[in-house]
Amino acid sequence: MNEFLRTSEIWLPGLTAMTCLVMASGFFSASETALFYLSHDELRNFRGGKPRERVVAALLTNADRLLTAVLFWNLLINLTYFAIGIVVAQHLMAAGQRGAAGLIGIGSLAAIIVFGEVIPKSVAVVFRHRLATLVSWPLAVAVRLLDPITPGLRSLTRVLRRTFWPHVVREPIIDADDLERAVEASAPSREVVEEERRVLHNILDLSEIAVEEVMRPRGTYVARSLPVHVADLDGDVPPGHYLMVTEAASEEIVGAIALADFSQLPTENLEEATEEVVFVPWCASLAFVVARLRESFLSVACVVNEYGETIGIATYDDILETVLLPESSRAKRLLKREPILEVAPGRYHVEGITSLRYLSRRLDLDYEPAPDSQVTVAGLLAEELEHLPELGEECRWKGCRIKVIDVAKRGTVRVMISRET
Repeated sequence: MNEFLRTSEIWLPGLTAMTCLVMASGFFSASETALFYLSHDELRNFRGGKPRERVVAALLTNADRLLTAVLFWNLLINLTYFAIGIVVAQHLMAAGQRGAAGLIGIGSLAAIIVFGEVIPKSVAVVFRHRLATLVSWPLAVAVRLLDPITPGLRSLTRVLRRTFWPHVVREPIIDADDLERAVEASAPSREVVEEERRVLHNILDLSEIAVEEVMRPRGTYVARSLPVHVADLDGDVPPGHYLMVTEAASEEIVGAIALADFSQLPTENLEEATEEVVFVPWCASLAFVVARLRESFLSVACVVNEYGETIGIATYDDILETVLLPESSRAKRLLKREPILEVAPGRYHVEGITSLRYLSRRLDLDYEPAPDSQVTVAGLLAEELEHLPELGEECRWKGCRIKVIDVAKRGTVRVMISRET
């Protein structure tokens, strides 16, 4: 032992450096686990939280960039750690301390596993919220330092892949129709019950349903311009518990306030809780909208037409309802009642806002929407009549007679649909 201590000038600097490197490795391991273990709702709250929380949300908006930086620095630290360990062991062997050299080799491996991976990751899972905010600024600096060389690393990876694995190709994308048939084929199996099969069908339909079918049209949600105070709501409760914030003297949406997140609303400066919105075209699929919302950790998509004008909003909750409910309907959600009422055998009162997809499902009609086709009953009437529907006008669709029985001043339409014999 005395001989080992007398050689401290050989191993002490190396062990000190290795201890610092283990701590750095533990930092990046814990950071990776803490950030990527955060839920979607936690990250959505981070976007409107404190500066450190907003940094966490900003880092995770580009998860590939963050993960590349974490893995790069962790790999660099671990390689340096083992290199120093080998050098220290060699110097100890040259000094005749073969037993100490062996312990350094085994101990360095155990230390990096336990203190660089296992313990940091375990702690990060339990205290992810607190830890994520603590590591946000150092992690942001580490990511920024790697940005200048990231394009070079990407180019090197591409060259190596084309050189050593030139025949590796992308897997063919499975068509949604093939997945639909697979779900249908699994129907007799006990592994997939009816409720699960319906949800799977709804998930696959997200790539076919346009956001226009699900969105809340302009005028059906509550919007206020900046600044926003509770007194400005006039007792209105925004549908879906969201208050849309617009620019002054404009109807263009700049953000959304999730009123359901408040246990008690502040009387003034409510706009400080505003979160951003994503903008999507009216023809985008719900699958595209879900992807945009999830990658940005937001809850509201603003739907715009070909002129860039806001025509409605779609919330994350609305899309979840479309997936989970057996008979989801935008009209039912807005009217808070069933939009299709059977008044006599084969005769129905239908609200114009009802989607043709929901109508065909309720009336058991063969309907397959075509690209750029109308999505609502009112839209179908306007297209068939070539003008805004008026009282008493009618048209025919899918073996049914559609007659306008009510036209409100705001342009809402109610029709009578009867099956033709």
